Amino acid sequence: MTDETGFQLQGSAPERYEQFAAPIMAPFIEAVLDTVDLFPGAQVLDLACGTGFVARAAAARVGPTGHVVAVDINEGMLRMAAARAPRMYPDIEFAQAPADSLPFEEATFDVVVCQQGAQFFPDLDAALKEVARVLRPGGRVALTTWAPKERSPYFDAQSRVIEEYGTAEETDAYRQAFSCTADRLAAAFTAAGLHDGTVHLVHRNVVTPPLDDWVPGQMSAIPWTRSLMEAGPGAMARASGALCELLAGHRAPDGTATLPFTTLLATATR
Repeated sequence: MTDETGFQLQGSAPERYEQFAAPIMAPFIEAVLDTVDLFPGAQVLDLACGTGFVARAAAARVGPTGHVVAVDINEGMLRMAAARAPRMYPDIEFAQAPADSLPFEEATFDVVVCQQGAQFFPDLDAALKEVARVLRPGGRVALTTWAPKERSPYFDAQSRVIEEYGTAEETDAYRQAFSCTADRLAAAFTAAGLHDGTVHLVHRNVVTPPLDDWVPGQMSAIPWTRSLMEAGPGAMARASGALCELLAGHRAPDGTATLPFTTLLATATR
């Protein structure tokens, strides 16, 4: 497996990711699936599936005559995705594979979706060429990558906290998570032979759980706080407290916060 992405979770982090990333990821799932016009019976690939947020929603849409395959490079994420997979339809199929070397025949899928994974591919052009290869003629791809962090106050504040409390390497890696621009996505579509490419911004206001509980969990579920985790609970508590303070202006009386998040939604046709 040649594709080691910039988003690798170890140990119990996939379990925490499933719980604490959900408030941020869930509001964008419908936008991804709506743009590819999923239909009953569709054959769907969820690329860089993580713990399966999109795969589960896609399975509900394609129904018992459809099929969803969920692929990720991270074994722990796949294990959590399989544990959370619904049983109301034929089981979602899971496969461990890099985005630039998919174990599928040409023209296998009607739809390929990828939520918040493309920005971590070491070779985006190679990954999208694989997407084009496994799509059927006329098939659709939709992917999201986070817009510049300044458009999402939570990410902007988190970046400042990681810069202060984490390592220089973690700070640089975190910034890279927001570096996949609309122009880069459009160019990768063209290089892959995909056409009718579009890239636009999608905004959602997210109501978080109470920040004092949710922020430490979310901080522990991302790879850019590993040094804080290794330093012990005191280091993570200080960093999480600093992040909560930066978000104080968004906090409601019950401790929750309403925070705007912005993603790029990119689509193209085979």
